[in-house]
Amino acid sequence: MADYDIAIAGAGIVGMSTALWAQMRGHKVLLADPQEPGSGTSFGNACTLATYACLPVNDPSVLASLPGLMFSRDSPLSLSYGHALRNPRWMLSFLANCRPAASRRIAGHLADLLAHADAGINPLIEAAGAQDLVVARGQLSVWSTASAAKAATAGLDRRRALGVPWREVGPEEAREMEPGLRLPVRRAVHFHAARHLRDPQEFISRMHQAFADLGGTTLRAAVDAVKASATGVELRAEGQSLTADRAVIAGGAFSGRIKGAGTAQLPLGTERGYHLMFREEAQRVTRPVGWSEAGFYAVPHAKGLRLTGTVEIASLEAPANRRRLAYIARKGAEMLGELPEPDSDWLGFRPTMPDSLPVIGRSPQSDRLLYAFGHQHLGLTLGGITGRLIADLAEDRQPNIDLAPFAADRRYA
Repeated sequence: MADYDIAIAGAGIVGMSTALWAQMRGHKVLLADPQEPGSGTSFGNACTLATYACLPVNDPSVLASLPGLMFSRDSPLSLSYGHALRNPRWMLSFLANCRPAASRRIAGHLADLLAHADAGINPLIEAAGAQDLVVARGQLSVWSTASAAKAATAGLDRRRALGVPWREVGPEEAREMEPGLRLPVRRAVHFHAARHLRDPQEFISRMHQAFADLGGTTLRAAVDAVKASATGVELRAEGQSLTADRAVIAGGAFSGRIKGAGTAQLPLGTERGYHLMFREEAQRVTRPVGWSEAGFYAVPHAKGLRLTGTVEIASLEAPANRRRLAYIARKGAEMLGELPEPDSDWLGFRPTMPDSLPVIGRSPQSDRLLYAFGHQHLGLTLGGITGRLIADLAEDRQPNIDLAPFAADRRYA
């Protein structure tokens, strides 16, 4: 008999959600991670349950604006050329998915999954007793130039066609909604169905406590290797050995490093993201506010104002890029007025497939191995529904969502 019904490698929002869903269904579950649950990439996100975010980073406009994105001092994108040259498969596949037909297809798949996001996370919020952490004030997106405001129309229309509700607000109303804004507002849109969490790590900590209260087991060790057979999975975690009927790979950007999992062959890349925290400045905004041209959010966090976002394509091992942090600080001052020195900064690793879609489903090499990673900018939003779907698969249930677009062996370009 196996030690556990389900063993999960990774205790970020996706792994923790999977663990809690499985434990609520009565399974004997192991959650393995060397760090405190939620203290990795899930710690530093934009706090937003972004059910509107169905437009992928792979957009046709990227191809036209690529030189400016790569070389401008004011670009929200930073690229390590050495890393790009070492990973041509990922880069070329990403660019191929910027073609109009591919981008539309990806948006449709993301919209289908996002339509179930609240159904996936709401039961976890209740189980964790975290209702007090949830704020339902929507998300405000602003554009500061006329050209960008006009260019946003096609994407907004596509969102609406895919079932995403939003409301156009004028510049004066946008300033009434967010009096702290100091940048010119040429256009603003309120995604009124969105919510945000006052503290995502506190949410994950409460989920973990609920998991433990239901009898779940936590192992503070990294899963190094797995070996699947017809009857189960053997796992090795920092010298320890254990067995499970099913194993879930939910290690985020590090999922490709687990030997025997079959993940090393997948084109899993990393979008490095940054944030700055200003402890006494949370009142600057009352909801997540995204400045579209600058590529970042201002978010009211329980511990202060969080400025977070941008994209850096570089390796997991590269040191923090101080120019990215300086960019966020500079743009934050343009958006909200003069700010004090930040109290802390942070670098995290968004797990990203070249088509901007997560990997959710069974491993091609064994139905005993389940994959749940690659959620890019949407880990917090999609963690709950991913956990529910993985619990379904572990029980051999038929999910109510078509998982073919998220299969590991799909075409990536």
